[in-house]
Amino acid sequence: MRAVNPQETNRAKAFELWMRSPMPMVTMTKCFDITRLRRIARRRGVKLNMLMCYAIGRAANDFQEFYLLPVGDKLMQFDHLAVNTIVMTPSGDIVTCDIPYSEDIHTFAADYLRLTAQASCSGEDFNLGDDYMVIGTSALTKCELESVVNIYAGFYNNPFVVWGKYRKGLFRTKLPISFQFHHTQMDGPISTGFLNRLQEVFDRIDY
Repeated sequence: MRAVNPQETNRAKAFELWMRSPMPMVTMTKCFDITRLRRIARRRGVKLNMLMCYAIGRAANDFQEFYLLPVGDKLMQFDHLAVNTIVMTPSGDIVTCDIPYSEDIHTFAADYLRLTAQASCSGEDFNLGDDYMVIGTSALTKCELESVVNIYAGFYNNPFVVWGKYRKGLFRTKLPISFQFHHTQMDGPISTGFLNRLQEVFDRIDY
């Protein structure tokens, strides 16, 4: 992670406008078709949450804005992406775990299994450190949710993706997903482009 001059990036205007905003976070919700992901999870015996996290990282990797993030009063440039997931501990508590994004899904899956098991057993958060721009996720699968709107904490500006329980139809499986981001990091065309790209990844993912 290194500080960059906002004026030398494509986020110069957004930095000037939104860094002073009292509420710079934006939340968008889109209903996705995850039929293919659910089918792969069942047939291959892999976790649906792992496939979701991989797809989020793969879609985000196509947009350079995901490698920039406002931290404090600076705009920071990152070299790598990671996806954070919530992990249950044996005692019923929760911890968070960063999974480094890898284009190879099998590498990502192996890291996911190893690191989430490590976080669960230790009962401690696992963070990759400052070299990674982390996309937060939360799967609230006990309830069907239409949308999740997060509050602005002022210290966690990272993009955040949240979903609830999927809806099984006769032929298709649908899932509303909420995506929160800092307006300094990206504008509407990029955020909606990411959501559209995410559906493309859902439709084409292979394992």
